[in-house]
Amino acid sequence: MKKRVGIVGGTFDPPHLGHLIMANEVKQALHLDEIRFMPNKIPPHKVRNSRVTNDDRKKMISLSINDQPYFLLDLIEFEREGPSYTFDTISLLKKREPDIDFYFIIGADMIEYLPNWYRVEELIQMIKFVGVNRPGHSHQTKYPIQFIEIPDINLSSTLIRTKVKNKQSIKYLVVDEVMNYIKEHNLYGEE
Repeated sequence: MKKRVGIVGGTFDPPHLGHLIMANEVKQALHLDEIRFMPNKIPPHKVRNSRVTNDDRKKMISLSINDQPYFLLDLIEFEREGPSYTFDTISLLKKREPDIDFYFIIGADMIEYLPNWYRVEELIQMIKFVGVNRPGHSHQTKYPIQFIEIPDINLSSTLIRTKVKNKQSIKYLVVDEVMNYIKEHNLYGEE
């Protein structure tokens, strides 16, 4: 039987409990063997304005997942130059690990955006997409997506950055180790 691996991609700037809850809920619902958190190096669909480095993002993901043996950090997108297109990443993964079934996990906000993804028609032939609900977004799409209902979590990295900038607490929004890392390294303060 093939290994079943979920992928959660994104900027993780910073990673928060919503990412972890989503990953855990999908892992349980689909009986996946592991979930890989895959930070993008250069996101094709958004501009990163933060001064937070790739090393900071890697460290914060590691801190977020260090107590879960089935959550792993995968830096495949950091190995490549140029924008982090999912099609290119999955092509490389399938070449490296042909005996794995990959499940790419996206929130309803990304489901709505799928028609704009680079080479999406080919991508949907290569992997299984798993969509999860996100407040304020629809999960209706013409693409074959397995939908998993998870607890509604209206949490975003943008909200966390805004709270830090406004000197508000982010306790219970990120793991304590990430909260401490942000504080110690003065991340997301005045840009």
